[in-house]
Amino acid sequence: MFGRANKPLVRPARRRHTPAVSGQNAHYGAWIDAGNVLVSRPMHDFDRLFEKAARRKGGADALERLLPVPADDDTLKGLTDDRYLSAMCRSVFQSGFVWRVVDAKWANFETAFSQFDPGVVRLLSDEALERMMQDRALIRHYKKLHAVRDNAAFVADVADEHGSFGSYLAAWPTDQTTALWRDLTRRGSRLGGNTGPFFLRSVGKDTFLLTTDVVASLVEQGIVDKKPASQKALGAVQHAFDTWHAQSGRPLCQISRVLSCTVGDNHGV
Repeated sequence: MFGRANKPLVRPARRRHTPAVSGQNAHYGAWIDAGNVLVSRPMHDFDRLFEKAARRKGGADALERLLPVPADDDTLKGLTDDRYLSAMCRSVFQSGFVWRVVDAKWANFETAFSQFDPGVVRLLSDEALERMMQDRALIRHYKKLHAVRDNAAFVADVADEHGSFGSYLAAWPTDQTTALWRDLTRRGSRLGGNTGPFFLRSVGKDTFLLTTDVVASLVEQGIVDKKPASQKALGAVQHAFDTWHAQSGRPLCQISRVLSCTVGDNHGV
């Protein structure tokens, strides 16, 4: 249950975030400025978040219909490496661009990049990529076209290490989600920011997303004070999602969607 706020503490006016851990019921608190008085506020438990989202979306049943379902490990392992590369590159091109334009041209990309066979694409020459820059059937973005070749090498290398790219994804536990994001950013090309997480969501790997509304909910609860970028802030977010997962038994993607439905205009997931 959501406990009463602690008594005000008279301290110099500033903001900070302090974890208050108590066994398995750990909550992140936020110090809220009120003149020279700071008041501690804990994060909401999941039931309270779900109830708030349900009120905004027309009831619990209506909200449940909006919740995504992640793929199980067998499904992740069954998807072939070429489909992972295709989805990865699609997310790269969608980043900062009109998604429907990317979707409309994607069949052309499949043809140009040999159905995204990683072994073929990783060997494309610079000259071949330069020719693609002249192809109006594609989106002629030099760095993103080169990222396709780079990510083909990434997918192929991971498949060599783990047997398949799907096995690599399936092996990551949900409490290491932000570590998986970092690995995608470090080893892949142009997979930083929201691109890597959106790629994971598109292939069914359970993950939360840091969309506008999810971040607004996290800020409202004092877990972060802006979109998290530092490892410390991402760790606080990971801990919050781990706590809500323990409370509800729900996958991260559903918790993420519930948070997005508690605030704002419900942009994305």
